[in-house]
Amino acid sequence: MALLLYAATTSQGKLRDFAAAAVAHDVLIEPLPGLATIPAPEENGDTFLANATLKAVYYSRFAPDRLVLADDSGLEVDALNGAPGVRSARFAADAGLTDSPDANDNTDVWNNMVLLQRLAGIPADQRTARYRCVLVAARNGEPLYTSEAAVEGLILEAPRGTGGFGYDPLFYLPALQHTMAEIDLETKNSLSHRGRALTTLLGQLHQ
Repeated sequence: MALLLYAATTSQGKLRDFAAAAVAHDVLIEPLPGLATIPAPEENGDTFLANATLKAVYYSRFAPDRLVLADDSGLEVDALNGAPGVRSARFAADAGLTDSPDANDNTDVWNNMVLLQRLAGIPADQRTARYRCVLVAARNGEPLYTSEAAVEGLILEAPRGTGGFGYDPLFYLPALQHTMAEIDLETKNSLSHRGRALTTLLGQLHQ
């Protein structure tokens, strides 16, 4: 029987990435039951590890004796001194751009727009960046497993591709000559920050 691991996220993109990477390890990853009704903790850590640990510990208390997985991940752009970093999901909001309550969620669109504005005029060879992901699995409020991974790339001047989510349409992989939004899910999970971090963490579960 596959090991069940709950993920403390409502992001369909993250859940899709997690599920695809978990198959090879005989692990089933499902959203934490009732997650939508649980008040979210304040993510006030200044590192990915701090936020991932905070979330894993907090949410694991809502699923007694179960392993609960939480991640914190984002984009680090060298020309922006590592920004947006831990503020990746709130990059546009920090700049004052938010959707009205009755609008579709355009967070990714706004975040990408702000990123392009901040990088305007920066030459292609100076638009180096990386995706970084830290995963923490906790049980009953105690963090038990941690993993981290990163993938290097460049930020394009215009989005390409319709797959993925977040900054994927702008994140270019020179070795593949494609953005994260232009590659298939299997390829993405084999090299992405989230897929590699999850593979490492799942390997720890079977040791």
